[in-house]
Amino acid sequence: MYIESINFSLWADFIEREYLDGEFKELINKKIINGATSNPAIFKNAILTSQAYKEQLSTLGGSAKQKYEALAITDIQKAADLLKPLYDAGDDGFVSIEVDPNLCDDAEGTIAEGERLYKEIARENVMIKVPATTAGFRAMEELSAKGIHVNATLIFSLEDALFCANAFAKGAKRSPKKAFTVISVFVSRVDRLLDEKLKTVGLVPGKLGIYNAARIYNAVSVMNVPRCRVLFASTGVKGDDYIPSYYVDELLGASSINTAPIETIHAFVAHGDVREKLPLDEKMIEEYLLDVKRSGIDLETALAELKHDGLEAFKTAFAEILEELE
Repeated sequence: MYIESINFSLWADFIEREYLDGEFKELINKKIINGATSNPAIFKNAILTSQAYKEQLSTLGGSAKQKYEALAITDIQKAADLLKPLYDAGDDGFVSIEVDPNLCDDAEGTIAEGERLYKEIARENVMIKVPATTAGFRAMEELSAKGIHVNATLIFSLEDALFCANAFAKGAKRSPKKAFTVISVFVSRVDRLLDEKLKTVGLVPGKLGIYNAARIYNAVSVMNVPRCRVLFASTGVKGDDYIPSYYVDELLGASSINTAPIETIHAFVAHGDVREKLPLDEKMIEEYLLDVKRSGIDLETALAELKHDGLEAFKTAFAEILEELE
């Protein structure tokens, strides 16, 4: 736990084989990180740019997807093994792997692949990552009901977050064993999309992503879903508008998780503000969101666009990996 007094966790949003053999171990040993996340874009960059995968790849047969899974599973197993002592101690120790993004509208396909990946990885501290779609909500409930840890991802709206929380609450009631779940709220992409529009209407930029995420944190926290926490994702800063640790500093709350790029983690450790910021005042959040609405910005449409774009980006990254592995 990075800040044990408030149960705040810091996870690394990065997977790559040489990194797992080096810096990843150091970050765990120094008690900086206690979990890790991955997605198709992260694996695309790792597999297609690192020489560390060449040797294993030369031994693999089968389809492009089978090759991809063999590479990804090896990395996830390695990360899970390194994190297992933390998991055994009740200090998170999870690593996430995402189902094929092309299954985002196929509940049965997502459930089947989630079960298969969990079984093939054969590590108890793995989380299966499922996107927040109508099919995904059903899959989240079923997988968590089977005792599989689940990371609900690509969440931008309060509505989607509540669907996820309700799915996990139902799963928890049905589960024969304790499944841990997280609701991954994407933050910085909201500001990157809307900051310029906010400036033109005289509203302070760099707040909408924070307030939207804080609103979700408040709503999910009061639901008290067993073993379910809010995780803040997309917390890296692009450009020089904000300090590198901005989206970690401003969303530091009790029983929350922040999964961040390595450079963001280093910045937070070096000079981050570790004062507790959440929960934010609901009235303050609502007043700002009302100002956004009055300015003519349709936030809900923008959030839906961001989710759509995120799904398409993961599908594209996945397709590019498979094309290279053909």
